[in-house]
Amino acid sequence: MAESTTVSNYEILQKYMKLPQKGKVMAEYVWIDGTNGLRTKSKVGGPHSASSTLRVLESSFHPNSHAHLGPICFKHPLNKSCTACANARINVIAAPASMPGQQAGLPSEIARAFILKQWRHTLNKPVSSPDELPEWNFDGSSTAQAPGDNSDVYIRPVAIYPDPWRGEPNIVVLCETWDPDGSPNKFNYRHEAARLMEANKEHELWFGLEQEYTLLGLDDRPYGWPKNGFPGAQGPYYCGVGTGRVFCRDIVEAHYKACMYAGINIAGTNAEVMPAQWEYQVGPCEGIELGDHLWMSRFFLHRVAEEFGAKVSFHPKPIPGDWNGAGLHTNVSSAEMRKEGGMKHIEAAMKKLAGRHEDHIAVYGEGNKERLTGAHETGSIDKFTWAVADRGASVRIPRQCAREGKGYFEDRRPASNADPYQITGIIVETIYGGLPGETLDKE
Repeated sequence: MAESTTVSNYEILQKYMKLPQKGKVMAEYVWIDGTNGLRTKSKVGGPHSASSTLRVLESSFHPNSHAHLGPICFKHPLNKSCTACANARINVIAAPASMPGQQAGLPSEIARAFILKQWRHTLNKPVSSPDELPEWNFDGSSTAQAPGDNSDVYIRPVAIYPDPWRGEPNIVVLCETWDPDGSPNKFNYRHEAARLMEANKEHELWFGLEQEYTLLGLDDRPYGWPKNGFPGAQGPYYCGVGTGRVFCRDIVEAHYKACMYAGINIAGTNAEVMPAQWEYQVGPCEGIELGDHLWMSRFFLHRVAEEFGAKVSFHPKPIPGDWNGAGLHTNVSSAEMRKEGGMKHIEAAMKKLAGRHEDHIAVYGEGNKERLTGAHETGSIDKFTWAVADRGASVRIPRQCAREGKGYFEDRRPASNADPYQITGIIVETIYGGLPGETLDKE
């Protein structure tokens, strides 16, 4: 294993990690940035009491000139009509409309409130739902999600997981990103995918994703590869065992256990065809939960690899030449496909997928053209094909499903760096129809 560049000493760290937290809970907020990467920041915090008040910031007006806007949801402060959090609301004091520095784009009343950058609160008990947590914000101009002159982007909790590093009762919080005008950030693909899942929930869609990745050293070379050359040809590495056949198994095992501890539905793992390349599977999960679990599993993988001094690459073709690329094979099943005679529904889905091949490729990951060449167990990026048990097709029907006449299909086109919300969202949209006037087109 490479020497880590992280300044850390495990024994010293443990002295502090074991200190009591006096009943408080730490929450680490995680969100997806504008480069398809992950960002995070931590806080000790939680819900306000009903009597909490956000004070006006930078106001030169006399307090008596401020209007009282009444109870506003602390979790969705930009949405005055929110009723989902009726038991956890706050009072907001706002200045008159003439107040300088009015934030353009906000609802007329909320625009006149200077909302504090950070929420002042303390989590004094364990959290069981993301609804118990407030929105936060960050500098979107530093994450490619907003311009510098209007840089605040809000992060809204949508899922919580036990923290594998700090232990219970601390949590890791997956968040959506929202703009100041109350609309989803342009890189928030989860929001529309969740709406599609909800609109088509009667189909009971199950997804299972196979996340391939490559472990690199600090020199950006795959682990175990000769410094000035290449390892032996592919063949002995897939599901391999033994020195010289597998590399960095410690990272794989640690990641597996971290996911299990946090309740992520990780289903398995194996070494892949190219040395230093691995795969793990997440699912089956129903609807939007798959994307949540997959993104959080990626975050965990980066955090684990960080401790071992390794880099994680999701590039679909990390090494040019006669080496396998890395994909995010997507397994899909609906209630109709799982019933007797389900094969006719699978075949109907193939016709629909064929008709939108280019639309799918557009959201199936960056750099995918290097991978989808028709070689190395891939189909051609230029043509949609499907077949039974053929890993060279765009979509594979497992032989067992063909034999039983029901089950699922595997879309082999998505690249390893693709966004699972975009993948699952466009599949649902293509097979069952989208929301009126809306599509999951690529930005």
